Amino acid sequence: MQQALIEKYGEARLPRYTSYPTAPGFSPTVGAGTYGDWLSALKPGADASLYLHIPFCRSMCWYCGCHTTITQRDEPILDYIDMLRKEIDLVSRTVGGRPKIRHVHFGGGTPTIMQPEEFRDLVGLMRARFAFTAGMEIAVEIDPRTLTPEMAAALGDAGVTRASLGVQSFDPVVQKAINRIQSEAQTAEAVTRLRTAGVQGINFDLIYGLPHQTVQSCIETAKAAVAMRPERFAVFGYAHIPSFKKHQRLIDERALPDAAMRIEQAEAIAETLAASGYVRIGLDHYALPGDGLALAARRGRLHRNFQGYTTDACTTLIGFGASAIGRTPDGYIQNEVPPGLYAQRIASGRLATVKGYRLTAEDRLRAEIIERLMCDFRVDVVTIAARHGFDSAPLVEGNGRLAALKEDGVIDVRGGTVTVRQDHRFIIRAVAAAFDAYIDRSARTHSKAA
Repeated sequence: MQQALIEKYGEARLPRYTSYPTAPGFSPTVGAGTYGDWLSALKPGADASLYLHIPFCRSMCWYCGCHTTITQRDEPILDYIDMLRKEIDLVSRTVGGRPKIRHVHFGGGTPTIMQPEEFRDLVGLMRARFAFTAGMEIAVEIDPRTLTPEMAAALGDAGVTRASLGVQSFDPVVQKAINRIQSEAQTAEAVTRLRTAGVQGINFDLIYGLPHQTVQSCIETAKAAVAMRPERFAVFGYAHIPSFKKHQRLIDERALPDAAMRIEQAEAIAETLAASGYVRIGLDHYALPGDGLALAARRGRLHRNFQGYTTDACTTLIGFGASAIGRTPDGYIQNEVPPGLYAQRIASGRLATVKGYRLTAEDRLRAEIIERLMCDFRVDVVTIAARHGFDSAPLVEGNGRLAALKEDGVIDVRGGTVTVRQDHRFIIRAVAAAFDAYIDRSARTHSKAA
């Protein structure tokens, strides 16, 4: 039965559902003017989160699916940060009231590619323009290979509470195949520097499905990572999309594992982390039992956004930088992707928004159903539909995808509540897709599901 399900669902091209509707549905009909109206309409003192995209790295990792630019010079980074500061000023003048900031996330690229003083100044500017709240989280994605003692100290000085370190794999054969050589010692040294600076929340990112990766090497990487005792892990499946990310053509496709092997690798990592005391959260996150993410999952308060599983319940996410995606209660927006075009728009005094999506009442209903499935593996469709003013019957009855999943033994449906069976949670995205009204459109543009 398990093999049959892997063959049926394992290679499906499905979204990761970090938003709903997903990015392929964004349209140029929602532009800078619309976003400006949405920002102006925010209630004074509304809770919000901030996301800053730093799209620069010193070298290209061949597996990377992010929007990033390789540079050995600091000038392009300095010019970009100048535009970022201008965008922060522009947005802060446009937004209604002064939002209370609960979370800040620096993504990349490599956010710590900037100089320490530049980072301090950037955080200081945001503190001046927005109302940072007590106990808020500031998270930064980090490449351990380039983290200097000075930058670690700057992160601590700026109030960073959480650092996400890219590990991927410690197997030297895999590292060579993906152009990312990173020793255990480098990673451990970065962790020590961060903790010494006062950054106590440490996340590790691991990847399975990489070229030449084996179940055993996945286990060995997980064990080595556990020895450094990060509070959280995010374990992602490599998405091979060389037609979209041309640098991925440097990866030998013949060395990539098939769907069954990918699932076996993912479960081997999961079992290793569980045996070391980590709690499995949602599809691909793990945390120590006392960590805030584990507590949120236990209390049914887990959420999902563009950074994955989170404790962030804010319905407003203000994105800064090239390609950054944001959200307000009205809908989603995305900035210009190429840094040069982004800079041109900001320099001209305009918001950098080039596309987005205006949410409908039905979108909000389906988004909540999908989020609860992705977070809890269970959803009470009747209760959620009633809260949104909808009849639940059309969502459950006559739902062909849902019926097929039930027939295959993946889910149980009782009284309008859908529950994913414990041993079939690895295909949760197929269950979420049963409630996606736009799935045929998004499936054509998303990479292979992990």
